[in-house]
Amino acid sequence: MALPVALQNDKENLRTLVVGGGSWGTALAILLARNRVPTLLWARDLAQVSTMILTRRNDRYLPQVPFPPSLEPITDLEGALSQTKQVLVAVPSCGFRPILERLAGHLSSHVPLIWATKGLEPGTGRLLHEVVLELLGSGWPMAVMSGPTFAHEVVAGLPTAVTVAATESEIATCFARSLHGDTFRVYTSDDLIGVQLGGAVKNVLAIAAGISDGLGFGANTRAALITRGLTELVRFALAWGGQRETLMGLSGLGDLVLTCTDDQSRNRRLGLALAQGKRLDEALTLIGQAVEGAAAAKVVVARAKQLAVEMPIAEQVYQVLYAGRHPRQAVEVLCRREQKPEYA
Repeated sequence: MALPVALQNDKENLRTLVVGGGSWGTALAILLARNRVPTLLWARDLAQVSTMILTRRNDRYLPQVPFPPSLEPITDLEGALSQTKQVLVAVPSCGFRPILERLAGHLSSHVPLIWATKGLEPGTGRLLHEVVLELLGSGWPMAVMSGPTFAHEVVAGLPTAVTVAATESEIATCFARSLHGDTFRVYTSDDLIGVQLGGAVKNVLAIAAGISDGLGFGANTRAALITRGLTELVRFALAWGGQRETLMGLSGLGDLVLTCTDDQSRNRRLGLALAQGKRLDEALTLIGQAVEGAAAAKVVVARAKQLAVEMPIAEQVYQVLYAGRHPRQAVEVLCRREQKPEYA
């Protein structure tokens, strides 16, 4: 789908609807608006939207960041679709299908759908572009954005880089131009599978890193976990049809390092809480926001078995989360695995 030249070159013609009023959706809406892109922001909680309209900020998730003039919170999702040139979905993976079911029938076929959701569909283990194909049909213009990003750092203007992968290069380029700025760099790709898997699997591995650090195992262990976790991620993505280069980039290695090493990561914090003896439900309540790795562990391990892909770290995370295995025992199981060549 070739985009009109006016849309490719003029940000003011790229009116964008952001679906999702959490910290990440709000941060992306603010970033777009700062780049002179007219932006609409919708959230499921209509009371939250009403408050954002009054206060011109998201008091729940980013209370210190005022909205730019070109950012407009809205309550009418379906009505806004006729006004937009591209739609950006930033909701947890569990909410992705319900949102698409609402959009289906209201979204014009020429309007690109982009998502910043990092995860696989809970229950089915499907990649999110497969959900798009099911609900919106083949040939729909779509893209996914992923990379090492914390919402608070993005809105603070700290230098950040991400990858956008799309079905067609024009779509990736157009959306990249919407976000690209002095402190936010956007690279493009055609590897939807690799970018999506990098964003999903790294969450599971970050839980493992949090468990390791929570048990006091130190920097050596953390570095080994990240490195061997990357091996699992690459192995898994290649079996699914992803590209090795993608997993060595921002949406793979970059995001993996970020979520495994910084306590802004909810997945890492979940691992820390589990190492301290918290039950899964207690830890999730304590964090208070969606922790994608908890659900992803189920579908990643199940799909790895279907593909005959060895993922011992992900398997032990699953055992801790859902089979009652003590975190320290999970580490011992990993250490006792049979000796082998590094690249076998």
